[in-house]
Amino acid sequence: MPDLKTLNGTETMEINIGISADDRKAIAEGLSRLLADSYMVYLKTHNYHWNVTGKLFHSLHEMFEEQYTELAEAIDVIAERIRALGYRAPGSFREYTEITSIEEDTDRPEALEMVRRLAVDNETIIRTAREVLPACDEAGDEASIDLLTQRLDVHSKTAWMLRSHLE
Repeated sequence: MPDLKTLNGTETMEINIGISADDRKAIAEGLSRLLADSYMVYLKTHNYHWNVTGKLFHSLHEMFEEQYTELAEAIDVIAERIRALGYRAPGSFREYTEITSIEEDTDRPEALEMVRRLAVDNETIIRTAREVLPACDEAGDEASIDLLTQRLDVHSKTAWMLRSHLE
């Protein structure tokens, strides 16, 4: 019979997935930072998609759309992993701005500056993902390691593609 606990007068099942509560918390906190960074880059990329102008308009407009579409799917996967670990996924702009490493625009950059900023932002996401890996490895959380490995691959490729526009 599963262990039950009472929360706000309602019985809930204890999470018993072979990862300690402390490890699950540390991983969920790291994934929350990754979620915040990913959401902020999603928002910035979507903004750039709408507002890019100039001779590179068509190619950048299309590329930004591919990138924000991929990010939208990733955001969902990251949030669901946080929930699977037993924690609430942050879901408001206020929460994201408190824990993100991504700089918000305060101006209206030109097309190539948009590209440069997104390259930097994708590299920031890579660093955030790398920061979470040791906790996942120590806890034997292969599902989170797999998620992070996929994110590292996508953001490495995206940063490379963006940097290539600047050469």
